[in-house]
Amino acid sequence: MDRLGVGFIGCGRISDLHYPGYLERSDARVIAVCDTNEALGKAKQSEWGAEKFYQDYRELLADDAIDAVEILSPQKLHEPMVIEAAKAGKHIALQKPMTISLESTDRMLEAIGNSDILFRVSDNYLFYPPIVLAKKMIEEGVIGTPLNLRIKMITGGSGGWDVPSSSWAWRAAENAEGRGFETFDHGHHLWAVAWYLMGSVERVSSWIDSLDGIIDSPAVIMWKYKDGPRYGCCEYAITPDLPVPSKYYANDEWFEITGSKGIIVINRCTGNILEGPGLSFYNADGWHHVDDIATDWKEGFIGATHNFIDAIKGTAQPLLNGEQAREIMKLNLAISKSSRVRREVYVDELDAESPWVFTKKKIREEISRRKAKKAGLNSRQTDPSTLPGEDEVMEMTEKLAERCTPEKAGEWHSAIHVELTGGKTRQPLTCCFRISGGKADIESDCGDREADLKIRVPFSVWRDILIQASSVEEAFLKGELELEGNIEDGLKLREVFDL
Repeated sequence: MDRLGVGFIGCGRISDLHYPGYLERSDARVIAVCDTNEALGKAKQSEWGAEKFYQDYRELLADDAIDAVEILSPQKLHEPMVIEAAKAGKHIALQKPMTISLESTDRMLEAIGNSDILFRVSDNYLFYPPIVLAKKMIEEGVIGTPLNLRIKMITGGSGGWDVPSSSWAWRAAENAEGRGFETFDHGHHLWAVAWYLMGSVERVSSWIDSLDGIIDSPAVIMWKYKDGPRYGCCEYAITPDLPVPSKYYANDEWFEITGSKGIIVINRCTGNILEGPGLSFYNADGWHHVDDIATDWKEGFIGATHNFIDAIKGTAQPLLNGEQAREIMKLNLAISKSSRVRREVYVDELDAESPWVFTKKKIREEISRRKAKKAGLNSRQTDPSTLPGEDEVMEMTEKLAERCTPEKAGEWHSAIHVELTGGKTRQPLTCCFRISGGKADIESDCGDREADLKIRVPFSVWRDILIQASSVEEAFLKGELELEGNIEDGLKLREVFDL
């Protein structure tokens, strides 16, 4: 097809942000709009120069001139509309959240899987330029290994554009059924960002409260990622007496990603509470600010629309595709469930036939892993037959140079003198770590160079550090290891050599 014919199903407030992405494209155009409110729909038809108006979405879906649809209706209507659109062979961009339950999600995906259409759930945050840049920086290792994500969400008492009462009405109905304004509807954006930046979530704990009995804020949501000890936290605050400067809704968000060697801060999103650069990052060289980046919230919608068009044409991958959207849906539902049942919820328990049995099994497995690890460490520490001897320990020390991780060493330049006491000869044994240019050499002493750091440690403690039955930090905190000089180099030593 040379030019996609697009139909809008739903002409509410948010449609004003989904439409601009089509203005810059010669390969797609909005030719029809649909809304149950005839006056609103015809006003959008006139404003956008669309050829047709429909009051029934089924009539729009029957139009052969329409190749793709933007479904911008309330969550409860998503399932029937998506299934009908799939049967009609229309490509689908669906407004978030995907739907209202996991069962509904699966019925939709089954319908889509039986067709040749392209389906994606639209989330403008995944195309908001500062968030896209943060993702690129993380992938390029600018902040090292990402460890923590912190999200702040502020909803003000005034500011932003006028939202029709009809828009609040359907949201209030959704809220009454347990799908909150903030943590479920808007929350989809934040949980999608958490997934996009740092990966899949294993489990969540959430506390969702209300000041007025209607809006689900304040709230605190915490989660653990699947791949190791990495965590996230989102804080919601509602400020009824605080105006929020915004061209859009009266709220704003900022994001902070902490890595092993740096921090990225996205300073604003929907609104403009924080002035200055759109993104800042901090590393060993201090603060750096990115001023030449678009920070208008609308930019994310434009990017999302372009992704939809490009995915239909086969020049891009859809984001979020059905599988990805289902993962965000599970996370969203797990967050709601955690607050409701007042316990930690494993995201994958939502797929289990017996969620509580699944969760108890996961907890037992984790406790068993911890006990096994502790038992393994204890056996190495207490069973003499398993411990390396003095000559073996010195050999392991000499081979530490092979464990130097260049990307972690970076531009680090240092000489570290290590003195081991209490060996068989009772004479101190010494060695010197020389690190420069991402490489390491280990020699018997530091020669004429003054060491940046001197470490004095009993032989047995050093042995435990080498076999990872202890760590540099643990030995230092127990008073078993003495440091003199630049103590930060001791922590760097552990990171670079995995001690």
